[in-house]
Amino acid sequence: MLEGPIPRISRHEASQSGEDQFPLKNPCVSVAANGSAQLSPVSAQVVASSLHLENGNSGHLKPSSSEVNIGMTVKKETVNGASAAANVHTVNGSNHLGVEPINEDLYSRQLYTLGRSAMVEMRKTSVLISGMGGLGVEIAKNVILAGVKAVTVHDVTPTSLGDLSSQYYLTSEDVGKNRAECCWQKLAELNPEVNVRCQSEKLSEALVKQFNIVVLTESSVAEIRAVGDLCHNNNIKFILAQTAGLFGMLFNDFGKQFQVVDYNGEDPLSAMIASISRGPQGEVACLDETRHGFEDGDWIVFKEVEGMKEINGKEFQITVTGPYTFKIGDTSSFSDYTTKGIATQIKKPKFVDFKPYSEAVKDPEIMIADFAKFSTPKMLHFAFQAMDEFRSAKSRKPMAYSRADAKELMELTKKLAGADEELDAKLIDMFSFTCDGQLCPMNGVIGGIAAQEVIKACSGKFMPINQWFYFDSVESLPRNWEEISEKDCASTGSRYHGQIKVFGANVQKKISNLNSFIVGAGAIGCEHLKNFSMMGVSAGGKGRLTITDMDTIETSNLNRQFLFRKEDVKSEKSTVAARAAKGFNPELNIESKFEKVCPETEGLFGDDFFEALDFVANALDNIAAREYMDRRCVYYRKPLLESGTLGSKGNTQVVIPDITESYSSTRDPPESSFPICTLKNFPYEISHTLQWAREEFESMFSTPFFTAAQLTDTKGDPAAVDALFAKLKAQPATQCKETLAQLKRVMQERPSSFEDCVKWARDNWLDRFHNQIAQLLHAFPPDKKASSGADFWSPPKRCPKVLSLDPSEQYHIEYITAAAMLRAENFGIKTFEQSRKSKASMNSTLDEVRNVLASLPVPPPFTPKDGLRIAENDEELNAMNNEDGGDEIENLIGDCKALLKDDSCLKLNVKAIDFEKDDELNWHIDYITAASNNRATNYSIELADKFQSKKIAGKIIPAIATTTAVVSGLVCLELYKIVNGESDIEKFKCSFVNLALPYFGFSEPLPPKKSKYNDVEWTLWDRFELSSAELPTVKDLIDHFQNKYDLEVQMLSYGVSMLYSFFMPPAKQKVRQSQSVKAIIEEILKKPLEPHVKYVVLELCCEQNDEDVEVPYVKFKI
Repeated sequence: MLEGPIPRISRHEASQSGEDQFPLKNPCVSVAANGSAQLSPVSAQVVASSLHLENGNSGHLKPSSSEVNIGMTVKKETVNGASAAANVHTVNGSNHLGVEPINEDLYSRQLYTLGRSAMVEMRKTSVLISGMGGLGVEIAKNVILAGVKAVTVHDVTPTSLGDLSSQYYLTSEDVGKNRAECCWQKLAELNPEVNVRCQSEKLSEALVKQFNIVVLTESSVAEIRAVGDLCHNNNIKFILAQTAGLFGMLFNDFGKQFQVVDYNGEDPLSAMIASISRGPQGEVACLDETRHGFEDGDWIVFKEVEGMKEINGKEFQITVTGPYTFKIGDTSSFSDYTTKGIATQIKKPKFVDFKPYSEAVKDPEIMIADFAKFSTPKMLHFAFQAMDEFRSAKSRKPMAYSRADAKELMELTKKLAGADEELDAKLIDMFSFTCDGQLCPMNGVIGGIAAQEVIKACSGKFMPINQWFYFDSVESLPRNWEEISEKDCASTGSRYHGQIKVFGANVQKKISNLNSFIVGAGAIGCEHLKNFSMMGVSAGGKGRLTITDMDTIETSNLNRQFLFRKEDVKSEKSTVAARAAKGFNPELNIESKFEKVCPETEGLFGDDFFEALDFVANALDNIAAREYMDRRCVYYRKPLLESGTLGSKGNTQVVIPDITESYSSTRDPPESSFPICTLKNFPYEISHTLQWAREEFESMFSTPFFTAAQLTDTKGDPAAVDALFAKLKAQPATQCKETLAQLKRVMQERPSSFEDCVKWARDNWLDRFHNQIAQLLHAFPPDKKASSGADFWSPPKRCPKVLSLDPSEQYHIEYITAAAMLRAENFGIKTFEQSRKSKASMNSTLDEVRNVLASLPVPPPFTPKDGLRIAENDEELNAMNNEDGGDEIENLIGDCKALLKDDSCLKLNVKAIDFEKDDELNWHIDYITAASNNRATNYSIELADKFQSKKIAGKIIPAIATTTAVVSGLVCLELYKIVNGESDIEKFKCSFVNLALPYFGFSEPLPPKKSKYNDVEWTLWDRFELSSAELPTVKDLIDHFQNKYDLEVQMLSYGVSMLYSFFMPPAKQKVRQSQSVKAIIEEILKKPLEPHVKYVVLELCCEQNDEDVEVPYVKFKI
């Protein structure tokens, strides 16, 4: 029964309201034409891990029947297909139906995941989330961060002490007060652009009809049926999400013919055409540079095809015949194909029918999340219903580890399942024993998934779950879970009581005394802190949590890094995050550091620090830092929890000493790069022109000025000048020549006014987009033939055209303006008073530059030179660079030294500009976009706007809060296993998720590779631990291996330094053998070892019976 009045809304002056991600390792899923996930051969062995899901205290509303109480009317107006109440008080903005412009500074990373059209739809959507326990607040947090129009949080339940184990916006002072009323203002602070409301009366039909989407998390079965049917009949999207200890579920009903506009979120594929045949089944062959990537049933459209021009602009559904070929149907009536052409994938909408809850519950269509537990979801379908019946009858869930309640729940489950269904008694016992618990990581997983379904429901972006989804993480239970008693889980007044109900008090004590280290305080780091603080990690008298990050908060962080607010921008991430986590749990013993983890900080993060740790959780945004931390964890034999996200995709990896391989054991292939000649002369896609523009930025505004500043610092001292040029000569010849040429120009072409900067920028525009192209066409005319007889300008090459400067053209004037402004910054030249101070004032700046351009003398016409060689490929370019390269470099150095004789060159006050993509007023992205689009116009390549250019040139990783929440939750589920001392590799799970498809894949970690010496097996986790006390000299060390292991040491090294080898001269061998390891190292390094260094790592090359033998390294105490 739904009842009650219109919501009571209070007003709030909301304070104004942050990520470190990385490319995924080894994703193992592809997308079929129907939108389903296809496992690669590698992932065929995927064993889906269980996710811990948890339920709040549902059942607080006890309607006597499932009938809907109708009889209340309200004044309504239509919003996005549903009804919205007029006359409503709001928070964080005004109540209006218009869609405000999207804040790109705030939502930039999310926009790259969802797209602008999806965000526009979200800004029209009002969402009701009922039940503000741990799961409800997690869903609300993620939905508010995503930026819908309005969120109303609803609850009729008072706060209990058990809520504090997972509801991070409640405190002990809130016990006894309504949960929604206690937390809604804190939720409102997450995003000032979202209208956040509070409702604390019982649900009513009138209330439900105000919203586009309704989410229930703690309702009774009768209320679920009533609200579900009401939503289905009124075109309101309905989501049911529940967590119950180590179990969780989700149900979707988005109505009939729900339209999915983009089922996977991937950019449309394109392929360049090599040929198209004529016939009843015309076949298209693509250039063999890359596979086309299309699938059967895909739709494509052609453009730029020559000869068979009738095909351009037409859409075809294809049949794939090979990695480079596909058929498009009858082409008999078309002209003959001659050359060129591009086929681009078209994403057609997909339509999905959903049943209402009352029908779907009887015949469930369940998405399988864990293929190793194929029968589990169906059993959980009945177990959740049995739990709800139990709760309706007794006004409580089954008590933790109550054998009597478990027996009763089993009987209810059997009754619901029927005689034909086979049930796993142990699984139902686990469910009954833990379903009354509250686990923050479980809420993070299910809450992240549910929030993503909300986004799908309002935007049509990505494929929704259809319709049921069940998850479990029973592997997280201790091995002796059957021995846990009711007494072990009895309430002791602890804020962690919800977690104690699942694991018992002994496990909670272990968690509280952990010494932990989080590396990174971005999006994943913030989520880890949330989970750790709620779990009580390092919140005991002996435990300590350290978090470090040397980054500061930016506006673009606020959309995902939910511990930060607008007033925190420019503050240290680690400091602010630690303070926020301490607010969640005052018992947390946390220390923040503004430091990088690297060899230079090993004095801070050294032996004493690492040896005291129980585990490390990485929250980093680059592979190099991950690999460094991986090496440290292997060296100190510490468990490592690894994770990362990329838009809607996420992955986790658990590294356990002696049990699993390490993070670095599996390496991704190197990142692909573009051939130099493609960038310099033959681009054919926008990514080429953007990379070219990015390199232009460095060579024009950064590298030469950095070198010039170094040259100025020498103060003309000949030795210092020679040392600087020697350092430059150590670079590759091409790079050295370019740097020296740019340096020479910096010293020669110093501007004295902003007008000089504009002239320089204009001349550069003419050189790049007119003169160089004219010279290229002079060397390779449009009708040139290759040595094979084919057209030289055949695909993938694009024949360019010269541009004529027109200040009225957008990208012409933007290039000149941005280049002039950056040049002025390089030399400290004052620009005009009205130069851009905001986005809105850009046009006035452009007009000022147009005026300067009009006053400049007209440059002489350009005449291409005869005989000037231009390389056709990288091989030829390298050969040309090696021809007389040394003489050219020496000449350039001589020119620069000659210019130094002018004292003014030694007094240059120049500034090298570091590229910064997220400052909208610094002209960096303006320059990149304009340079790229001018070059794209040269080559007839489709242009990219500033937003897309920023993503590609800035190498921005798309991100969204929902994926981060899921990934962090999965990581913390593995942490429970570490705390439990789990040693069975089959219980640990590595995961790959894609919330867009959706897809969840789980597999056991791989064991470490084994090697052998003397019949002794060893892995990367093994080492010889020796000390100078027992082996004072190198000879003692060599003799130790000979006598104890029958191994002849051929070489002994420390890093890249060789301490001893068999091929050293005998006299040197004798000296080295008599020295200590420490003495030799300090002799080679020419300095003493740092005071914090207690151990050094020595590598051995050994022989046995004249054969090389691979052995572990030596951890040597000096």
